[in-house]
Amino acid sequence: MRPRGAAVTERAAYRFVVSGRVQGVGFRPFVHRTATALGLTGWVANNCGHVEGTVIGSSSAVREFALRLRGKPPPLAVVRHVGLTPVRVAVPAPGTGFVIRGSARGNGSVDAREVPPDAALCDDCLRELFDPADRRFRYPFLACTGCGPRASVIEDLPYDRVRTTMRHFPLCADCAAEYADPLDRRFHAEALACAACGPRLRWDDLDGEEALRAAVKAVEGGGIIALKGLGGYQLVCDATDQDAVEELRRRKGRPAKPFAVMVADVGAARRLARLAQHAHDALVSPVRPVVLLPTRARGIASAVARNADRIGLFLPTTGLHHLLVREAGRPLVVTSGNHAGEPLAVDDRAARHALDRVADGFLVHDRPIRARYDDSVVQVTGRLVQTLRRARGLAPAPLALPVPAPVPLAAAGAQLKHTFALAERGHAHIGPHTGDLAGAETLDAFRTAYADLTRMTGITPRALAHDLHPGYLSTQWARERGLPLVPVQHHHAHAAACAAEHGLRGPFTAVAYDGLGLGDDGTLWGGEVLVADLVSYRRVARFATAPLPGGDAAVRNPVRMALGYLYGSEPLGAARPYPRLITPFTDRLDPREATAVRTMVARGTNTPRASSCGRLFDAVASLLGLCDRATYEGEAAIALENAAGGLRSAPLADRLLYADGLWVYDPAPTLTDLLERRAGGEDVAHLAAAFHTTVAIVTAELVARVVEDGAPRTVCLAGGCFANRRLLTEVRRRLRAQGLRVLVPGAVPVGDGGISYGQAAVAAARLARRRPGEEE
Repeated sequence: MRPRGAAVTERAAYRFVVSGRVQGVGFRPFVHRTATALGLTGWVANNCGHVEGTVIGSSSAVREFALRLRGKPPPLAVVRHVGLTPVRVAVPAPGTGFVIRGSARGNGSVDAREVPPDAALCDDCLRELFDPADRRFRYPFLACTGCGPRASVIEDLPYDRVRTTMRHFPLCADCAAEYADPLDRRFHAEALACAACGPRLRWDDLDGEEALRAAVKAVEGGGIIALKGLGGYQLVCDATDQDAVEELRRRKGRPAKPFAVMVADVGAARRLARLAQHAHDALVSPVRPVVLLPTRARGIASAVARNADRIGLFLPTTGLHHLLVREAGRPLVVTSGNHAGEPLAVDDRAARHALDRVADGFLVHDRPIRARYDDSVVQVTGRLVQTLRRARGLAPAPLALPVPAPVPLAAAGAQLKHTFALAERGHAHIGPHTGDLAGAETLDAFRTAYADLTRMTGITPRALAHDLHPGYLSTQWARERGLPLVPVQHHHAHAAACAAEHGLRGPFTAVAYDGLGLGDDGTLWGGEVLVADLVSYRRVARFATAPLPGGDAAVRNPVRMALGYLYGSEPLGAARPYPRLITPFTDRLDPREATAVRTMVARGTNTPRASSCGRLFDAVASLLGLCDRATYEGEAAIALENAAGGLRSAPLADRLLYADGLWVYDPAPTLTDLLERRAGGEDVAHLAAAFHTTVAIVTAELVARVVEDGAPRTVCLAGGCFANRRLLTEVRRRLRAQGLRVLVPGAVPVGDGGISYGQAAVAAARLARRRPGEEE
């Protein structure tokens, strides 16, 4: 890299500006070490969201300095740009030195300010934690420039201790010496602390080691504790104690959804699950996500993940987690500190109120949590690491946009698995996972997170993207903001999120399979094939529609979806299942419900129709007796995937037709064949496998037909149904066999957690295309 401007002369001065994730990651100490090693003088400082300074020295040393900043940054840093410009300053004599200056708060940032995500405890700190000779031996809140709290404690940028919740803890003499020592890895580590000056652990009137022992004793005795973690409170119990896990389910109001389990180390993880290389790498990364892994079905209470072939495991994130799991000497259920449907508790007083009847005790500390960050969740499908929940360790780091936003903008996201996004120029900052926007508490949590992130990034939106559905709280919030609006259809946003992650502007073919999303025709979609780019789309294929008896009640009750398909599937010419096939199913139901649903369907009362892949999965799960009542979103489909396992079975019948300018999959023959084979004695597992294979075959055939009609040969797979590993694997294999390029989200959640990023990508592309003065 050559500096811009005049030729470099000996002992010349240059201003450098580095943008990206360069605050809170040890970047200034890295610059200091790099400059010192090259014999350069000058200074470095944080300014807003970037790092800047002056460097003075020979031309060769300056060039090497710039190369190292870009090519060899600290592990947690992401360097997006290094600028170097000649300046006129008094050139000091050689050997004057290089210094770290106090942060500036000017407005000269070339990009939005980046808030660094939290990072799990590094190996160096972990060694200190268990080294009796180290002064931080067994101190729960140790950290350095390479690890520790960031996003959850930052109050404002530039990133300095005085603008974090660590400002409440003045450094002792020993910590201050480390902070000032260029050779120490805690040089300018803003989360630096020790037992003499840092946060303290408490359990009732006990503190320190006594508090930890009391909490461990409670867990060993079958109790449930509330733990103040990194980005919020967590509920903890013994994962090997069936009664304790069942009691946690009862108190938390979470009857079936699997719990995550924290284990002490990789060895403990291998005893509970099969751990392939890509899964291992995800497990030990600084993100420390929950990784969904094939279970070995031993060593864990069955209530942790009932009837599941996978278990969510993660490693300790902080020193406190390491101490707790090692002292307990067993795997621990560690789940979000809230009641089902409520936001994660972060405030101490509110947590006491919310969790008082759930937890038997509270293991807390006095470091305030500034921002709410739940645990990230990933799964591995082949070599692909799929992000299912983008939260602690990942959010709110930005993702690139293929079309830079011409004005700052925000994206309100969806209703379920909610996130929001802030975009400026070439990047979109994805806010933390909020959960489902089901009520006032989660809406308030969203509003707070939005206000905090807009303030810290410095992004003031001038446009706002939102979903078409008027009933979504995110849409209602967007319409109340008084900004120019960019409405984005739900499945176009899914497709755009996948395309944008891969840097694709379009055109592309998209397969968007999920539960429900409002279409541009006012009906509910969910089994769609689109031809699209980031600006627009057209629908080219779909699943046939079926009624949702009772509307949202059908989503919560897959049995209603089954009855909807049996009694009211779209009349496309194929015969519906014969009564003799339906009777064995309806005979096991409450006759009053079956009669009421049949009447609703016949009269068209409160039965909106949907062309949904996700709802078809629900129906089949109910028809096979796997799930009639869903206690969490996706439960029926997960049960169907678990039942199929790795079995191979002959596909079910299917039917494709061309109607009203679209290719349509009619599932009536599929359901008839399913019921006939079940009546003939075929087992549920093989039928579940057959259904997965059938949907994969149908998808590949729909795509083949639209490609024959001229659709692009690059295919984006998006929507929550592609969190189903079996479906994803089979669809991708069949499409690739046709010679098609297949793209799948990895860094972006494949489900509704990725909607906000897709909305931002679409809004940026549309606004960039608009002529001056043109309205959206």
